Amino acid sequence: KLFLNITISPELYLKNPESSEVGKKIISKSIVLIDELGFESFTFKKLAKEIRSTESTIYRYFENKHILMIYLTCWYWSWVEYKLVFGMNNIKSPEERLKIGLNIITKPITEDKSFFHINEILLHQIIVNESTKVIYTKEIDNENEKGFYTVYKQIVNRLSDIVKEINPDYKYPHMLISSTIDGALHQKYFVDHFPSLIDNNKSADSVSSFYIDLVFKAIK
Repeated sequence: KLFLNITISPELYLKNPESSEVGKKIISKSIVLIDELGFESFTFKKLAKEIRSTESTIYRYFENKHILMIYLTCWYWSWVEYKLVFGMNNIKSPEERLKIGLNIITKPITEDKSFFHINEILLHQIIVNESTKVIYTKEIDNENEKGFYTVYKQIVNRLSDIVKEINPDYKYPHMLISSTIDGALHQKYFVDHFPSLIDNNKSADSVSSFYIDLVFKAIK
């Protein structure tokens, strides 16, 4: 894979995991383990065994597993924003830009060969299954003040601005876009666990098609 850097808030780590091979291995293997075990069963002790190192080594990079999970979440949304910027670049039509953006945030994920130590497909699966465990905590307001969720809000703002460009009179662009992002994750969970609740579930793009249809009809 080629290397492309994504910058994460320094407040989320004690030592930048991108600065060493051990740090990159911590990120890579934590994604595999969280996907395999679930966040509740994931521990630094199990991660240390997986990377053939010690818990103390991992604690030199991250204060605890909650912060590591926020780091992974922020990495994911930073990667999505990178794809949005790249995908919508030089597209003049706001309708086309919005459709591209909605496709990016709702379609099934494919591996990005720009990042050799990140499995984006597994990371996306973690976001689908585990991300609410990061947000719905007593620490959320403090973490939000520290800017941990800035990139997610930038994505909502970026797509909301396009909605307003298409229809300046539409009153709820931020609510529409944030509901679309979170709803798409929710529906993808249903695809895996409650497929009877998904219409046209034989189509890999059914969730994406639904939200594109919903958003454009809402802003007419």
